[in-house]
Amino acid sequence: MKGTGALGGIKVLDLTRVLAGPYCTMILADLGAEVIKVEAPGGSDETRGWGPPFRNGVSAYYLCANRNKRSITVNLKTEEGRNIIRALVKEADVVIHNFKTGSMEKWELDYDSLKPINPRIVYCSITGFGETGPDRHLPGYDYMIQGMSGLMSITGSEESGPMKIGVAMVDILTGLYAAIAIEAALLEREKSHQGQKIDMSLLDTAVSSLANVASNYLISGEVPRRLGNHHPNIAPYSTFKALDGELIIAVGNDRQFAALCEVLGVRELAHEERFHTNESRVKYKQQLTAILETQLQVKTVNEWLDLFSRHNIPSGPIATIDQVVEHPQVVAREMIVPVEHPQAGLVKLIGSPIKLSRTKVNIERHPPVAGEHTDEILLEVGFSQEKINELKDNTII
Repeated sequence: MKGTGALGGIKVLDLTRVLAGPYCTMILADLGAEVIKVEAPGGSDETRGWGPPFRNGVSAYYLCANRNKRSITVNLKTEEGRNIIRALVKEADVVIHNFKTGSMEKWELDYDSLKPINPRIVYCSITGFGETGPDRHLPGYDYMIQGMSGLMSITGSEESGPMKIGVAMVDILTGLYAAIAIEAALLEREKSHQGQKIDMSLLDTAVSSLANVASNYLISGEVPRRLGNHHPNIAPYSTFKALDGELIIAVGNDRQFAALCEVLGVRELAHEERFHTNESRVKYKQQLTAILETQLQVKTVNEWLDLFSRHNIPSGPIATIDQVVEHPQVVAREMIVPVEHPQAGLVKLIGSPIKLSRTKVNIERHPPVAGEHTDEILLEVGFSQEKINELKDNTII
């Protein structure tokens, strides 16, 4: 089935597993690329076994990052298996893998080995530490990279100690960066008619994501500390206690702060020297928080949110996941999508946030069963059914 989306006609050979790589290729597949997911016979993506929860033996974790793909199983430890990959590379636009540094060179499936087969190939490597530098051979996982990159040192509070982010955000960000890099290389190929290699690293991505916090250190020389839900550069920009729970107030400028003071009945606060500008509010953040929470104690979270909304004051609840998936805005934006799966039955998946006016993102394929499309993919590249049966008998596929 040819893709009809923005990346329709682009063929991606996906030799990744777990999250960063599969998330990247799912983005490309959502945008219309034809993605062929390659695993070892029986299925070698670790997330197939990560759970609970499972639905009829299918892992919820696996389901989250593998829709819109076809699946082929190939034993890369055999030369005949690697020859299948080379045959697929001839017709591919993109190859992406997340094997440890050196693995693809050992198998002669690295960029330099595949470039003569297809000079237009865009080749993306995702590793923990990249393919250069003293740590290039070390394995890398999201959790440890969150620690090594400094992310955990600024997440949580002084009381809680370092905390990881509640989702594997480094993997997700690396998948996003990899998708951007691949799309950029494909665009550049239109001018040069040549492919190129992309070297993506979890550590690089995590360091990049430090953004303003790293910039604060580079400019001031002061090591950032954990601030809990407070912001290092903006105030009031945190969680605050109301009568029956907590809510978020995210004031980004002096006008919004004046409106907040008006609604809370402390109009004069906006003109006090301590709080008149954002810089001074950050300096006196502790005193400001105490004053605001005293005023907030007289109404419930929902009452305040309604008032703040009517006065264009950025605010929101701290929603649980069940509340999020049922939120009218989330539903209206089609962020929860039902998909029929041959083993799991009808499952709900998180939809794509990419909204294109003409080449719309659609979920056209369920996350595939391991090897579900092996025969049809090999037939497409010239293998006979007799040869396919022979490869199966020899556990090559």
